[in-house]
Amino acid sequence: MQGPVALTCGEPAGVGPELAVSAWHALKDRMPFFWIGDPRHLPEGAQVVEIERPIEAISAMAHGLPVIRHMFDGDLTHGRPNLKHAADVIEVIAQAVDWTKHGDASAMCTAPIHKKALQDGAGFSYPGHTEYLAALAEVDNVVMMLASDQLRVVPATIHIPLHEAPSALTPRLLEMTIRITHTALVRDFGVASPRLAVAGLNPHAGEGGNMGSEEVAWIGPLIEGLRQEGLDLRGPMSADTMFHAEARQGYDAAIAMYHDQALIPIKTLDFDRGVNVTLGLPFVRTSPDHGTALDIAGQGKANPTSTVEALLMAHRLAAGRRA
Repeated sequence: MQGPVALTCGEPAGVGPELAVSAWHALKDRMPFFWIGDPRHLPEGAQVVEIERPIEAISAMAHGLPVIRHMFDGDLTHGRPNLKHAADVIEVIAQAVDWTKHGDASAMCTAPIHKKALQDGAGFSYPGHTEYLAALAEVDNVVMMLASDQLRVVPATIHIPLHEAPSALTPRLLEMTIRITHTALVRDFGVASPRLAVAGLNPHAGEGGNMGSEEVAWIGPLIEGLRQEGLDLRGPMSADTMFHAEARQGYDAAIAMYHDQALIPIKTLDFDRGVNVTLGLPFVRTSPDHGTALDIAGQGKANPTSTVEALLMAHRLAAGRRA
């Protein structure tokens, strides 16, 4: 029997707690998961079942949101992060990793965090979830995939200023990104022979050197070398023609060169259903593709679709990895 997915609380002042309850209503008959956090942060009147161990979530799902209690210091005000909560938010993530690494949870799904609150309140030294998870897992190389039913896309460079992307994009980084993506598509997504489309860095993929030299100098030769190894790669492709419906039929995932080149297409195509998946970890981790939404927290306005999709994808990927 497949174990439950661990859902972290994320920033308590954001929409994470209310989305956990909404997700339970949507998924209580479909898959087991449990929430780790302070029950006082959940919406008033929420149907909750407190449990002691992850495995208990399987039977508890029919009766309420399974919750493993982690008490927080300090008061909660919706929309205003409390710096006293920062250390506990970090501890919840670490606990979810531990349970997932040891098989008590089949996968983990992380609710959005407020990075500045973690930095100011607990000296959090990582740019975000992904880097912290890589450190906890003791791996050096991970990549971020944004996935939905319409598109899977992986940015080679992520949260850096645009003017730094060309220098950050090295042959080693691009090759690592391609290889990790290929492996994950086979192992987790069940794609036997992945087809990857690789975008160019420059407009029109450099237009033969007229709009930039990187494609001619090393991106094209790198792709060709990997193709000679047997990887099914196409590119470098002009990014402005990669994401229309007909083009998407020709590949299983797209490799983009920088953050917005990857995220604009998927958020345009499927804003509510996009899921963040960390590839390269020894366990499955997903996350909804949105932030803490402090401006609407506690108002019952938050759309649970991305959280529901993230939990479902975590469950599916865990099953794929087991198989």
